[in-house]
Amino acid sequence: MARKTATMEAGTGAPVERVPGLERLPAGPALFVGRRTELAALRAAAARPAEGRSPVLVLAGRPGSGRTALAVRFAVTVAGQYPDGVLFARLSAPDGGRVPPARAARRLLEQLGADTAHVPLPGAAGDGRDDPACVALRAALAGRRVLLVLDDVRDAGQLWPLLADEPGCLVLATTAGPLTGIEDIDPVILGGLDRSAAAELLGDLVGGTRIGCDPVGAADLAEACGSQPAALRLMAGRLRGKPELAVTEAAKELLRAVAEAGKAEPEGAKESAEPVDPPAQKGAREPAANGKGKGERGKGRRGAAATGPEPTAAVAPPEEPARDPAAWVRPGPEPAEPVPVPDNDPLVGAFTLAYAGLTAAQARMLRALTLAPAQSADPRTASALVGCPAPEAATTLAALAERELLAEEPPAADGTARYRVPGRLHPRLVRLRERDDRPAEIELARARLLERLVRLTESARSLLDPSEGAGPDPLPGPLRLKSAAHAREWLLGERDPLLGAVADAIGQGDLDGSAGRLVTALLRSLPLTGAAAPADLHQLHELVLTVAERHGRPRRASAALLNLGDLQAAAGRWEQAAGHYRAALEHARTADDEALCARALEGAAGCHRALGDAVRAADWYGRALGVRQSMGDQAAEARLLARVAEAHAAQRRFDEAEREYRASLSVLRRIGDERGREAVAAALAELRERASAGW
Repeated sequence: MARKTATMEAGTGAPVERVPGLERLPAGPALFVGRRTELAALRAAAARPAEGRSPVLVLAGRPGSGRTALAVRFAVTVAGQYPDGVLFARLSAPDGGRVPPARAARRLLEQLGADTAHVPLPGAAGDGRDDPACVALRAALAGRRVLLVLDDVRDAGQLWPLLADEPGCLVLATTAGPLTGIEDIDPVILGGLDRSAAAELLGDLVGGTRIGCDPVGAADLAEACGSQPAALRLMAGRLRGKPELAVTEAAKELLRAVAEAGKAEPEGAKESAEPVDPPAQKGAREPAANGKGKGERGKGRRGAAATGPEPTAAVAPPEEPARDPAAWVRPGPEPAEPVPVPDNDPLVGAFTLAYAGLTAAQARMLRALTLAPAQSADPRTASALVGCPAPEAATTLAALAERELLAEEPPAADGTARYRVPGRLHPRLVRLRERDDRPAEIELARARLLERLVRLTESARSLLDPSEGAGPDPLPGPLRLKSAAHAREWLLGERDPLLGAVADAIGQGDLDGSAGRLVTALLRSLPLTGAAAPADLHQLHELVLTVAERHGRPRRASAALLNLGDLQAAAGRWEQAAGHYRAALEHARTADDEALCARALEGAAGCHRALGDAVRAADWYGRALGVRQSMGDQAAEARLLARVAEAHAAQRRFDEAEREYRASLSVLRRIGDERGREAVAAALAELRERASAGW
């Protein structure tokens, strides 16, 4: 089969191969044709002078229009102009869920190489432009030339917190609908491919001879597909899988499938489901191709079937004065649901035919992948979902990708192929799974996946720190992590899917045992990578708290709250930390656990001390001291006596402070802690000096 790509002129600047971050972009299709008009429009928009903030380019198109592939193609052509790197984030989950901008900002910061350990955790009302991660991202972009590719943006509220006050950066956003509220945006709106590009894509995917011998059938098939790239690819996959199928017959099959899907649609819904281009957003301008008037705007960006010569340049509009940053974005209300694919869309008909041509094992695998975390899988996770050997899973995944039913992701660090269920197909596959798979089978698949992830995570932990003890029984050869470096790369590369898997499992609440083991394994393993983000650890401890409270386990809930308090305290958020410590104290009292009570009391005292409230600090330290004394913990008793002394000294109560220091020295002498005695003696000497000087 012929394989070629469109030839694009590279942008000026650094050589593309030297620009960091290009490997983060989705792999994109091996074949890319057409879209020269849209690419020219993007280049013209990117060339417009920007003042005050990062310029924003928007690619708007319905699911299946190829907006992500076009964004990747454009990013590669201009990457040389952004020598500080390319960043990529997907802002919608495959099921249409909205990714919070704070989470996207943290991942983008990590791609920049920033140390997110010092980025404060999000507040209770955070996740807007004032979220610490978003603020840190904008600060990190200052003075840099970076290209940010933000895929599948749901609404302007996701985008505007990420926009830096740096005109040297460029933001390229893809969306299924208008991003209302963002000023000075001229979106490029995608329809179908033009006729020649559609025919070229079919010829390249199916084989030039087969398509070239039946140009009429190829034109009929392209028309039946609405010239949509996704539908064309699915039908090309069907033709490759059925060499005996004539191209003309494939077009007829698709028309019948679309008609049947339309009949199955609920009465009264057809009109609203008719395919339409995404509405243009405020201020959008359609190009007049070749200098012609508005009557021929269909041959511009909206032109799904443009046949005339394509423009090679666009005239930039006159410069406008810089705006107040507060006026750049006025986000509208968040959309309630993602843009759906209507039942009478050619994409649905093409998918129906492609799915019908699968073997039972392939169809089962495709449905099961909707259970994978982030709908992304490799042979390790896919084999667990369907209960087959990893080599068999690898073969099935490759066959599904060959039929254009899976998108190829960048491979894992060890070269393992990775795949993703396209978001445009996810809702249909979920409905098929609910129809064809029994609930018990679905639960078993989820349980197998969680146990596989637990074993892989524990295996990674044992490789990273053998001193912690032996890991689980060795995994089969194709699943095994080979070295500490391999384990670290696997943990970091699969961090988001792992966190997503445990969050989904605990959210459903029916596999808390396996989910709890995975949380424990991640809490033990991620810190060993040296790149454990506090936000990830915070999320894991919150999940532990959820399970503990659901099952009435106050001791475990108290421990989770203490860990959450420690994370907030490390970030300098003392009020939030104190709240966690107080909640931990209540659970510890319910569990009648003195050690947890003492730790919670001491943590809360430390928060009051950091906030400058010496009176409350002395009170809480004193209560913690009483608990430690009742436990007979002399080392903790000596430490807390010194803390009480410090709180008294802060109140200028020097006599009480000296008494507590002397008591601490007595305990330290009794237990033989010489280093502790030296430290407390120095503090006592300083106190006496202060008192004698009249401070």
